[in-house]
Amino acid sequence: MSGSSGASSIEQRTERTRGFLRDRFGMFIHWGLYAIPARGEWVRSVERISAWDYQPYFEEFNPERYDPKEWAKTAKAAGMKYAVLTAKHHDGFCLFDSELTDYKSTNTKCGRDLVREFLEAFRAEGLKVGLYYSLLDWHHPDYPGYGDRHHPMRDDEAYKRDPARFDVYLDYMHGQVRELLTNYGKLDIMWFDFSYEELTGEAWRATELMETLRSLQPHIIVDNRLEGGGEGGGSIYTSDPTVYSGDFASPEQIIPPSGVTDEDGQSIPWEACITLNNNWGYCASDRAYKSAKTVIRKLVECVSKNGNLLLNVGPDAKGEIPRESLDVLAEVGEWMRRNGDSIYGCGEAGLPKPEWGRYTRSGDKLYAHLLEESVGPINLAGLAGRVKRARLLADGSELILSRPWNVGLFEKDAFVSFAKPEHFTYPLPDERDTVIELTLDEE
Repeated sequence: MSGSSGASSIEQRTERTRGFLRDRFGMFIHWGLYAIPARGEWVRSVERISAWDYQPYFEEFNPERYDPKEWAKTAKAAGMKYAVLTAKHHDGFCLFDSELTDYKSTNTKCGRDLVREFLEAFRAEGLKVGLYYSLLDWHHPDYPGYGDRHHPMRDDEAYKRDPARFDVYLDYMHGQVRELLTNYGKLDIMWFDFSYEELTGEAWRATELMETLRSLQPHIIVDNRLEGGGEGGGSIYTSDPTVYSGDFASPEQIIPPSGVTDEDGQSIPWEACITLNNNWGYCASDRAYKSAKTVIRKLVECVSKNGNLLLNVGPDAKGEIPRESLDVLAEVGEWMRRNGDSIYGCGEAGLPKPEWGRYTRSGDKLYAHLLEESVGPINLAGLAGRVKRARLLADGSELILSRPWNVGLFEKDAFVSFAKPEHFTYPLPDERDTVIELTLDEE
């Protein structure tokens, strides 16, 4: 690929991701048969469970309390703008009515196309929709078994595969992606997972797959895991990305210290996918839920570095999002309702990180996210003469811009305070994150 085509590719990526980067906050949903053993979505691999021993979960799967309309209302109330559901995870079980397999939700006791119901419910709430599709498949007879890094039967020689048959699996995988792109209306995001060792890039016939995707839904955005993005690296970090490098980087269970940039230091679209507890799929014993305060601050951190946050929930075997998750999301939503202007459409401020917290910015609006109480007035380093107004974002109340008598040594800095006298110390109105909206004088 020439440099000019690389530049064109980046321009197209920028246009496709424009709305995605305005939205900033989404819901990831990991759900499938693994909700029944309730030990996480990797239970087959970790415990080396054979297909025979996994089959009872298929036979009893009946999420009678699955109500995607409630899921959608929960996501919207939390301030999320989009959601991504696992249409097929590594175990190969499909939540959609694929014509290419019998291993699907419509053949279980529930008899429902769970993907279709999800898409309809979330669209009805005005949310953008995406589907996760695993490139791996531990159920398919032609996917590598013995000797594979992750397959549940990796140590059983009886599961040796004929390498020549891998193309049969690829035909199946490509066919299912085509089904999702043609049978379920407009999708906003396709989230592939994941490449490893020799199974990366063209091993998946990635160029062909992306050409199919672009021809069917040109607007759709795609993560970077066809080229190994789940483990770092890949051409999305260069100025000359491949056809299949995708539209956004996808750091997992980590927020990059300095955001995500290409080799020239230019910010590229990215989204941190993070669990709400310590598992993606439902894990009944996992009570290590992040607090709403942590979620709010991590969302702000992502936005301050030009990134998105895709926050995961793992519904249980009956189809309900755990109460602990719902409680956290409700509190996050209460904060977002009052402070969302500092998130949506915002990004890096172009200023050094302040000692008391973080900045986000949109145009002439600079949002100061106060995470630590100040002693005396709040220092806005380097902003002397640049701030026209200060308001508490949550309620719009005026804050005080001044130069108290005791700040004479700091001529380049501006100062803001919650009340008078300005040199007194005042508690933060919201200890999770108090947001001050600063209107800058662009001149």
